[in-house]
Amino acid sequence: QVLLVESGGGLVQAGGSLRLSCAASGGTFSNYGMAWFRQAPGKEREFVAAISWSGTNTNYANSILGRFFISRDNAKNMVYLQMNSLEPEDTAHYYCAANLNPYAGLSRVEGVYKAWGQGIQVTVSS
Repeated sequence: QVLLVESGGGLVQAGGSLRLSCAASGGTFSNYGMAWFRQAPGKEREFVAAISWSGTNTNYANSILGRFFISRDNAKNMVYLQMNSLEPEDTAHYYCAANLNPYAGLSRVEGVYKAWGQGIQVTVSS
């Protein structure tokens, strides 16, 4: 069973930065594509960013393109989301997710990801 635990969230002023971390345990992390999703109050969960199992390929939602960057460290079983130039609209609960299909291609589809963290709150004040 793959367990994902997010950290690094909190309250930040608009224009600031945060780095989210996701620690994975169980399974073979280096085989899995990983992604970040977020859910704002009253809205559906949405895709933010994805990274391939090797870290070679990434994909981003248009709303955060150029501001957020996803990365991973397979030696440490970690995936990160560096968030810069944060806006109040980025306020949401952020989730780390794993695609447990080994060596699968990148996906923005929520249903592809079978392991999820509990999520962590990011609040951006104006």
